[in-house]
Amino acid sequence: MKDADVSKQIQQMVRFICQEAEEKANEISVSAEEEFNIEKLQLVEAEKKKIRQEYERKAKQVEVRKKIEYSMQLNASRIKVLQVQDDIVNAMKESAGKELLRISDDPKTYKKLLQGLIVQSLLRLKEPSVLLRCREDDLKLVESVLEESKREYAQKAKVTAPKVTVDSVFLPPPPSSVEGHGLSCSGGVVLASQDGKIVCENTLDARLDVAFRQKLPEIRKRLLQGQ
Repeated sequence: MKDADVSKQIQQMVRFICQEAEEKANEISVSAEEEFNIEKLQLVEAEKKKIRQEYERKAKQVEVRKKIEYSMQLNASRIKVLQVQDDIVNAMKESAGKELLRISDDPKTYKKLLQGLIVQSLLRLKEPSVLLRCREDDLKLVESVLEESKREYAQKAKVTAPKVTVDSVFLPPPPSSVEGHGLSCSGGVVLASQDGKIVCENTLDARLDVAFRQKLPEIRKRLLQGQ
């Protein structure tokens, strides 16, 4: 084979090798770029996922804070409403207490009321011997209705009239602006068994307390309806 032919074949082989190398390099480049794009996409998606998770976490924190703040505001509002209600109820009770004081200003009406309270207390105790306590101001009125009260009780309970001893210790006097917040009693009586184990507190103040406790749900309901 001539030198020219050999040289020609070598050049062809070199071109073939270069072409294959170039094609292989292109394949490697394309493959590397695809892998890079895939990895880049995976990294981007991973970062997006982290951002979404962080956003959701912060959104939940904001929502929780909003709920806590709303709950606190709601509780504060409820407490304020209850405080206003309590103020109104206390004012109503205080006003009713002042009205109670007027009852004893009418001797005829108050005398009849005392008799009813004594009879009612005797019916609750159902004791053959009781101790009665009243205000010092009411002593004469109580003594004037005591026998009639015993007879009325005996007739209603169908028993012998009980022995009623008026205690020498009196209930507190009527409220006075001079005495301020000292113990006071608007009227009525307290009866107890001789051993003191059974007590029937039938003062006007005690009855007012009972009435307000019983009516308090209805009063609050009406106050809420009025708001």
